Amino acid sequence: MAAWSERLAGVRGVLLDISGVLHDSGEGGGVPIPGSVEALARLKRSQLKVRFCTNESQKSRGDLVGLLRHMGFDISEGEVTAPAPATCLILKERGLRPHLLIHDGIRSEFAQIDTSNPNCVVIADAGESFSYQNMNKAFQVLMELDNPVLISLGKGRYYKETSGLMLDVGAYTKALEYACGIKAEVVGKPAPGYFQSALQEMGVESHEAIMIGDDIVGDVGGAQRCGMRALQVRTGKFRCRCLEPSQRRSFSRGGPSVVPPTHRTGRGPQPLPGPQPFGGRGASVPQEVLGDGRWLPWGRRPSRRVSTSSSGRGVYDHA
Repeated sequence: MAAWSERLAGVRGVLLDISGVLHDSGEGGGVPIPGSVEALARLKRSQLKVRFCTNESQKSRGDLVGLLRHMGFDISEGEVTAPAPATCLILKERGLRPHLLIHDGIRSEFAQIDTSNPNCVVIADAGESFSYQNMNKAFQVLMELDNPVLISLGKGRYYKETSGLMLDVGAYTKALEYACGIKAEVVGKPAPGYFQSALQEMGVESHEAIMIGDDIVGDVGGAQRCGMRALQVRTGKFRCRCLEPSQRRSFSRGGPSVVPPTHRTGRGPQPLPGPQPFGGRGASVPQEVLGDGRWLPWGRRPSRRVSTSSSGRGVYDHA
């Protein structure tokens, strides 16, 4: 397997997820993940450009940054790509007036947006506001439109808080898609345009960047489909059961492995479409950069052949 200096050759920028990577949210604002404050400090002392790419939609960008700074993170509001501000730009550009099904914590982000006579629905992680009445109102607005537009701030399945796993906006977005017979526009990961906007702000090309996150679909798969390399951390929502049996054995031995990204289906784990990393034996993350080694490394896209076996598992050509 290629050495880390080779696998990370040409990387000039790092995109970091926040929830599940830097901290676990929860009561009282949540807690930092052990070692994450120091790991971020090491990254910022390096020559790499660093930017944060989050799907957070229960806190405004300002509130989120304030919370993280209070925990000891070196982070500023201008370094964060967040879905609510990005959605506001889209609404203004397209003359859309949203019905908002969102958490009160981000309502201030939409203060300058016209919400009279809605011609679209914006849905985010509304938490306790995901009542039947509120979901049904969003459904009614969409059904009354000749050209219904549903904008979802991210499309995650679940995330981790200090109290456990929490259902995310994706489940509710899927319900409206199914009921209305439409497809939502996603502003957030894993949408390619969202990653591209973060890369543009950072001033690097996709092949020069690496994404670090805890979501194998939204973070790892989404980044790879944009031509980036990606790392999945073993914190936050990461669960060994999302890996194939051979991959789980690697974790039981205590060492992270380079394995193909998969997602859960009714037929068991299946390879994600799009760019794939090399397979290979276990490897540790560079201690001087990433801290305690609890991060699962993913490689560069293969430069040669990638085929698929009859079982659906990826077969990788080790260059």
